[in-house]
Amino acid sequence: MGLQRFLPLIMLLLLVGSVALVLFLGGQHSDDSLLLPQPGDPAQRRGALVDEVVFTVESDPGRIVALIERGSHHLYGQGLDSASLFRLIQASSKVDYHLSRGTSVELTFNPALFADGRLNPFRNPKIREAINWLVDRRYVAEELFGGLAAPRYLPLNTALPDYARLAATARELELHYRHDPARAEEVISAELGRLGAERRDGRWFYQDRPVRLTILIRSDDNRERVGDYIANLLEDLGFEVQRFYRTAEEAARIWIAGDPAMGQWHVYTGAWISPVINRDVGNDFNFYYTSRGRPEPLWQAYEPDPEFDRLADRLDRRDYASLEERQSLMEQALRLAMQDSARVWLVDKQSIWAHADDIEVAVDLAGGVTGSALWPYTLRFKDGLGGRVVIGTPSMLTEPWNPVAGSNWIFDLMIMRSLGDSAVLPDPFTGLYWPQRITQATVTVAADAPVNRTLEWVELVESRQAIAVPADTWIDWDAEAGRIITVGEKHQGGITARTRTTIRFEDDYLQRRWHDGSRVSVADLILPWILTFERADEASRLFDPGYLPRFQVYQRHFRGWRITDTAPLTVEVYSDQVFLDAENLVANRIPGLQPWHVLGLGIEAERRGELAFSTGQADRLGVEQMSYVSGPSLEILRDYLAVAAKVEHLPFAGELSRWVEPGEIARRYAALQAWVAERGHFWVDDGPFYLHTVRPLEGSLVLRRNPDFPDLADKWLRFTEPRIPELEIDGPLVVPQGSAEGMAVTLHITFAGQPYPSDEIAEVNYLLFDADDRLQDRGRLEAAGEGRWHLRLPAATLQELGAGANSLEIAVTTANVALPGFATHAFATVPPDHGVGPEVLP
Repeated sequence: MGLQRFLPLIMLLLLVGSVALVLFLGGQHSDDSLLLPQPGDPAQRRGALVDEVVFTVESDPGRIVALIERGSHHLYGQGLDSASLFRLIQASSKVDYHLSRGTSVELTFNPALFADGRLNPFRNPKIREAINWLVDRRYVAEELFGGLAAPRYLPLNTALPDYARLAATARELELHYRHDPARAEEVISAELGRLGAERRDGRWFYQDRPVRLTILIRSDDNRERVGDYIANLLEDLGFEVQRFYRTAEEAARIWIAGDPAMGQWHVYTGAWISPVINRDVGNDFNFYYTSRGRPEPLWQAYEPDPEFDRLADRLDRRDYASLEERQSLMEQALRLAMQDSARVWLVDKQSIWAHADDIEVAVDLAGGVTGSALWPYTLRFKDGLGGRVVIGTPSMLTEPWNPVAGSNWIFDLMIMRSLGDSAVLPDPFTGLYWPQRITQATVTVAADAPVNRTLEWVELVESRQAIAVPADTWIDWDAEAGRIITVGEKHQGGITARTRTTIRFEDDYLQRRWHDGSRVSVADLILPWILTFERADEASRLFDPGYLPRFQVYQRHFRGWRITDTAPLTVEVYSDQVFLDAENLVANRIPGLQPWHVLGLGIEAERRGELAFSTGQADRLGVEQMSYVSGPSLEILRDYLAVAAKVEHLPFAGELSRWVEPGEIARRYAALQAWVAERGHFWVDDGPFYLHTVRPLEGSLVLRRNPDFPDLADKWLRFTEPRIPELEIDGPLVVPQGSAEGMAVTLHITFAGQPYPSDEIAEVNYLLFDADDRLQDRGRLEAAGEGRWHLRLPAATLQELGAGANSLEIAVTTANVALPGFATHAFATVPPDHGVGPEVLP
């Protein structure tokens, strides 16, 4: 009787537990066969190495170590920046980690003229520039980030190749903008006075009201401490400061989606991640400082100096004829970027990516796990194939997902990346691209185009004559007539290009299937390209003013493309834009691919004013920004799907009809209707995983292995441990200036305790700084045997240093990893008659 009495309660508890499990697994019944890996050979399996990936929201990084140790989670999708958490990870027998260097923290300023007439100090570039002197970056790196960060001054990540190339200019600017609060206060006070503000009893007033600054502070990581530090500094200067603590999603509604002219905020504690090793950051000036960077309202408020704007545009288009010219443009742009300071850079983080000890995954040296293009292809349990992996992320579905102008949040992009299958994939250690769906690529460049090739899969050809663009090449789109315009029509006298990229895809590229079962067609290649022009044409109902600046950059270098064959699919792309690496030039010339029947529904919804792809367009139309996976957009898209299926709608039929097979339209819509009925969303792609279920309210999202994926599972497993060089300098600590033999230094370069092969070393450069941090000398070290490099500084150089403490900085780049290695040797030069006594051991 006692047991029967409690049966209803027991059943209720079991039911609650079952419901919780169902919600966690994305609304499906638990499949125990997915839980654990089974023995197997990756070479005998196709597609992903695990069966299921469950993403859950875990906004508290402090919990992740315990969750992994408990076994409820296997990986965290954000790089940790807490020294105390790092110590916990290092002490745990169940948690392992990877390191990356591509995440940066900065201050984003609102430069808009406020609509209500309030004074916005950060509209003034000199006040923004002065913040560089106000902040103590060493304090931020060492105290706020516990030493897991390096001071950063410039729009150059200190771990990426361009920083090493521009080291001399970088050090000069770092010296100029080093911590100097007195100088900051002097400049800010002078500029505020010119703007009509006055200081009374230590506080700033404008039109008899206190000058109030609103700091938008991210509350879900170390940026909360950064925001408080900045707020304190501004209060000390006499501003009234209001602190808004917000999560990622809450903050995004204000600084990205909001109108900056409304004056809701002045400063945002921003952070960016380079998902791959960016070998050429020349386009970053365009992205971070001009209206061409992104279509959102904040970017449209940027008003850079005309010369800076011109340089940013040239660097984005790669409008230079030599590496020397590029170097000069980059140096000028760095100086003007610091004077503009729409952003003030603070630190580059060393991010810790925590994961279970029994998990393996390819990690990008810049972007970590979240930025890695190879994580979907390499994620696995060490002891078998299959199984379920649970990944925690700080946020999910932060912005609406759509394939045109949807979420740009790294946590969303990590998931999206696993659902698609790119034609090329970046090397996580070098940033060079490898072929995934391409069998051959040939890059033909004009003689003045500084392009190099490293990998054998690309052929690089230098043309001694101008590259003529064939007359039948597609170069433009007539939105009113709904037809493609050829080069012959638009340029009757003909045009030339600096580059021609010929791309031959795999033989069965057009036989592959989208996740809903539809077969890929050439129309999937053409529709995204048409949309590129429609969104920039005022004659189109899809015109988006926020997109126009970015399109204008594209139009200035684009010289057309054409399909030369469909068996196999082969395309030629002509452009005046070059890249330093032929492999990466190919990656940037591959036409986009989207399922036309899915993309077309979004096009119709925006054309008829019910949804919009971009945030800015949604605001202008007063409608929802389109989401293909959740929210009110789904019901609207279902209605369009029903109509499209009934009338067999083909977008831009005048052009696409000749690329669509008989019966394809009906088959496509039938497949999509079945997909939406089963999955509840419209996200259709072709990657190693498909989007199984989305549960935004419960904070979970489930991916399942695509069983029809064509590749063997071991294809990308060769990317395991990066061969990062380890540096040790041998040299004297005290050197008499009168020493006739000068100063000898030996650099030891090793990996895993073994000498680093000299033929794998690209460059070993040095910079010599005196006691005032002024650059006195630069040059290269000479190889002196495997793993050893030698430098001798002559007596004359030592004499020029004067007496005092100096530093020798050495940068090493290798063919195996693109992140340069750095080492510093501090030494003192003393007068010739100064006795050199015993040295204190460090």
